[in-house]
Amino acid sequence: MSGPIPATPIDADVIEFIRAMPKAEIHIHLEGTIEPATLLELARRHNRLDQLPSTTVAGLQQWFAFTDFPHFIQIYWVISDLLRAPEDFALVVHACGADMAQQGIRYREVTFTPYTHTHLQTKGLVIDDLLEGLEAGRQQARRDFGVEIRWVFDAPRNASFRSDAYHAQPADLTLAYALAGQPFGVVGYGLGGFEVGAPPEPFAHAFLEAKAAGLVSVPHAGETVGPESVWGALRALQAERIGHGVRAMEDPHLLAALKERQTVLEVCPTSNICLHVYRRLAEHPLAHLDRMGIVVTVNSDDPPLFNTTLVDEYVVLAREFGYDRAGLARIARNAFVACAAPPDLKAQMLAEFDGWLAGQGLS
Repeated sequence: MSGPIPATPIDADVIEFIRAMPKAEIHIHLEGTIEPATLLELARRHNRLDQLPSTTVAGLQQWFAFTDFPHFIQIYWVISDLLRAPEDFALVVHACGADMAQQGIRYREVTFTPYTHTHLQTKGLVIDDLLEGLEAGRQQARRDFGVEIRWVFDAPRNASFRSDAYHAQPADLTLAYALAGQPFGVVGYGLGGFEVGAPPEPFAHAFLEAKAAGLVSVPHAGETVGPESVWGALRALQAERIGHGVRAMEDPHLLAALKERQTVLEVCPTSNICLHVYRRLAEHPLAHLDRMGIVVTVNSDDPPLFNTTLVDEYVVLAREFGYDRAGLARIARNAFVACAAPPDLKAQMLAEFDGWLAGQGLS
């Protein structure tokens, strides 16, 4: 791969290569995996069709047309509110597993914000309800589809900043939830939401405790705010991976630090376009970051909301940035290496991936 080239049609066999390639995905939100048909099922189940702007799949797809990040959060809020019982969480997790099998995704680390469901929305749910549903769906997905799902529990940064004062409860409670969830597949502690006015540094105490307990530090940073957000995640939160992180491109000193530390960027190209981080793919820095030696992965973030899939994101790499098969495989392998799977599972998945690659003549 020699860097970005003008977008050109790609051969059907390259798309087939992408579909067949074993894949891992390490940046995707559970609520953001919910397809319109499942959303309608949840609304009917709870007699809440009036909360939706449409009762058709086509109408809901049109609803997913965001004007900006806050508008996206509003839509996300409505989706979250329709998850009201353990069976609802099991349903969407199982559907997530079915999607993985259809795309050749062997492993996913799915971001989930439990505090939203226990405190920010009045639904009478407690953490045990959430863990019950998540685990039931995860185990059923493993049985039915042979896929592996793990969790990143993330703190809602905006809920911690009210009236310009920081409140630790969302971060502290999310940490308690994450620790309780470790036997049920929680492997990471994150920080999500709208970065403007909600910097990483006040969350340092929770991240340090999470890391001490064996969770990986995976905050969102460098999406809606520039390099200072990524610096805060690196310095204060000791981030091992950065959700998005693309705005690091604006600071050469930060790029040098990311390369030296081999901090992984969880890059979501289509999401960045849909949420107006960049105007078009030709401006997106993924290939530049890769060429500079930054460890990048490609992810779909909230695929139905952005009308994308992980397969589509790899097609973007080939079509927009000129990645060949070897380059696509290298990026795909990064995700397996960067994931927080247990060592035995990671070694098994890497062996399977490398074996598949050797069968393609790309060892």
